[in-house]
Order: sequence, then structure tokens, then C-alpha cells
Amino acid sequence: MTRNTTGLPMNPRSGHPYVFDPGALSLELLVTGGPGAYAVHESLHEPRDLADWLALFRLRLDPELVAVSETELTAARTLRDALWRVVLAHLDGRPLPPDDVAGVNRAAARAPLAPEMSPEGERAWSLPADATAALSTIARDAVDLFTGPLADRIRECGSRDCRLVFVDTSRPGRRRWCSMERCGNRQKVRALRARRETEDPS
Repeated sequence: MTRNTTGLPMNPRSGHPYVFDPGALSLELLVTGGPGAYAVHESLHEPRDLADWLALFRLRLDPELVAVSETELTAARTLRDALWRVVLAHLDGRPLPPDDVAGVNRAAARAPLAPEMSPEGERAWSLPADATAALSTIARDAVDLFTGPLADRIRECGSRDCRLVFVDTSRPGRRRWCSMERCGNRQKVRALRARRETEDPS
């Protein structure tokens, strides 16, 4: 599983922009929309949208050097929706849906992005590439996540009005919020107001 922490810039319809780090490459794809109630957040409408998103996630791919076809755009949405159903089943303690697991495995079976080392000793990726390789890399990350030691650290944000999912990679394993600067801070404000109301003699 990719450990390189970067975070995604989030711009909610209400509230201030913030950075959300889901802790795993595969979980980053979920913020682009999803099946059912998540469809309202759909952001992958055309191939360029996927290319631009690939520049935001932790692999930081240059959108000008990653080819994306209509077929690959459909494949990205299919993989994302399958990952959502797998995640929700996992969080509910239900068996993982076989068809969606098979879909993740099919994507993972494709050739992934090829890693490179720069003369400065930094990790990079062999470019140009196509979206199929990026999706394979994402699917392989999902396989590593759900079959690895952090599977029991996959959580939904503790806020009652937030459905973002993350993997808690912190040492103590006590992360509750998608972001302390958003949901964590809002919870602190709610708790403070509740204490003040309790202490108000009137």
C-alpha cells in the first residue's frame, strides 16, 4: 500500500476548503463520487476530469503525460463504485460482494505504473502512461489494504453528517475524523456550545 502522505484539496459546498488525507491511495478515488447517494458528488464526467484527478492524488501524475480514453473513464468509475461497495460491506462487517471483489482483482491484474528512481534518489513514475496502468496501481493498493494489517483501521468519519472513509495510519490508532480542521473542529465547537448551554444558569 502506498504510504506517501499528501492529502487531497477538498472544496465542500458549505464551509471552508480543507485537506483530506484518506491514508491510502485506493481510498482517494472514493471522493470523486460513487453509486447511489454518492452520485451527487460525481466529478469524473469526461476523460480530462480523470487526468486532472490523477494529478491531485498521491502519485502526482502529470495530466499532460497520462492518456485517458472514454473506456478508461468508464473503467475508473466502475472501479470506484466497486471499491465503495467493498468498503461499506467491510465497515458493516458483511462479506465482501464477490462481483465487486472480482472487479477490483481484474483491474489489479493489468500492468501497473512502472516506478523509476531519479538521479537525486527520488521516486518517480515512468511516463507517458495510460489511465489503465494508474487504475491497476490503485486496485493493487486496495488489495494490499484489505488483505493487510491496516484492514481493521478502515473507518468512516465520526461526524454525523460526513461519509468520508479513511484508514487510520496513526501510531495510537485513535483517528476519528476525516480532517481535524473540518469535522474535528466542528465537533469541538459543538461540544463547547453544549457545555456552555449546560453551565448557563438561566
